[in-house]
Amino acid sequence: MFLTDKNIIVFNELDSTNNYAKQLVKEKAAQGTVVLAHYQDSGRGQVGNFWESEPNKNLLFSVLLYPGFLEAGKQFYISKVVSLALTEVLKEHINDVKIKWPNDIYVGEKKIGGILIENTVKGITLDSSIVGVGVNVNQEKFLSDAPNPVSMKQLLKNDFDIHEILKAFLQKLENYIEVLREGRLEKVDAEYFQSLFRNEGFYPYQKDGKAFSARIAGIGSFGQLQLEEADGNVTEYMFKEVEFVV
Repeated sequence: MFLTDKNIIVFNELDSTNNYAKQLVKEKAAQGTVVLAHYQDSGRGQVGNFWESEPNKNLLFSVLLYPGFLEAGKQFYISKVVSLALTEVLKEHINDVKIKWPNDIYVGEKKIGGILIENTVKGITLDSSIVGVGVNVNQEKFLSDAPNPVSMKQLLKNDFDIHEILKAFLQKLENYIEVLREGRLEKVDAEYFQSLFRNEGFYPYQKDGKAFSARIAGIGSFGQLQLEEADGNVTEYMFKEVEFVV
């Protein structure tokens, strides 16, 4: 099991759980080591975005993985299984949970969770993966200019135990890591696509300030979003090359 008492390091406050986890990787900390913070003063999202979180209200953590069995070119599978594990946990409480490509977690049209994965490569395989996760759990008001945050408490009017959510996530992640280790990539591909936000039908997107309509045709081997326009033309986009219009 990933989850053991000795493998969870808890801080009342930390600049960033991913930053602390990087040092643990250098020290060869055990796989499954978790860095949990009740507050982050420099929490990061993708490409430098800031993650707003009220102290002691949300689930903010990083977990260390050493997926040396996975080829470097397949590192997006770590993002897929982390997203799927978190989605499954939230689905136990909430309806309409989806993965907004590449790995934001949405409920309807609102963002409830985010994931930041930082990989290192050794030779042709992955050496380490630091999986940073933020989930809006018990926060009731959001003050930043983030466009569409939502929390579990806002949706369900209940308080939740963040440690129980963490435990459930780690158990599901362990199961998915084993699926990867067994080479069952098609299973992961199918479940990821099925869980994608707006995976059916045409929706508005934007590139370089220009709007267009497209449907998600698939996900490339390196995690590219494949969008098909009405004329049948399919274009691949890497992260930040195209925007969802939400």
